[in-house]
Amino acid sequence: MSRLAISFCRRQQRRRYKLRLNNAGNRLRLSVFKSNKFIYAQAIDDANHITIASVSSNSKDFPKDSLKTYGMESFKWIGKQIADKLKAKNKTKIVFDIGGWKMHGCIKALADTARENGLEF
Repeated sequence: MSRLAISFCRRQQRRRYKLRLNNAGNRLRLSVFKSNKFIYAQAIDDANHITIASVSSNSKDFPKDSLKTYGMESFKWIGKQIADKLKAKNKTKIVFDIGGWKMHGCIKALADTARENGLEF
């Protein structure tokens, strides 16, 4: 690998982990991961190192007959589901961890839907 590629990888890793270091464990972290086929969102308590709630487009309750597993509507569905699960556990203040992705398109749709359904970040 060239020096430029190595420095880019290090910058990308720093960008991904910066939020985890700055979140002093006082809020839940909503982590979003997207693969080529599926979307995963989970609320993580960094102080206790546990996952509070998780939703994915690979789960059984995902409406596969009405939604594609990877589209704008599925990101909105996941945002609504994770917000509902966290509100049921009386957790509304979170930090949104986009994991190095840019905040536009599908990730922004997930974040906006989660905000509309009661999460604060």
